[in-house]
Amino acid sequence: MSADLSREQILQTVAQLVREVIGESWVESVNISETTSFNDELELESIEFVALAEKLQEHYGKQVNFVGWLSGKELDEIITLTVGDLVGFIASSR
Repeated sequence: MSADLSREQILQTVAQLVREVIGESWVESVNISETTSFNDELELESIEFVALAEKLQEHYGKQVNFVGWLSGKELDEIITLTVGDLVGFIASSR
């Protein structure tokens, strides 16, 4: 992964992968930003989180261990997880 990858570039990639995982037309019109909630706004199901984890690993490699990062979180942290939280994790994993 390039060292000069910006948060904005990571955000664009994450938004694209989230749209692929959800795979429904309504998500195309959603403005996915760093404040977007996976639970409230995107309504991501647990199986979709698994699919997102696979896509993130395919794109960024094993250094971005989304499953490991997520497994260290409490349930309330997972429920309130935002796209920005994930972007920050990816940025810090480089």
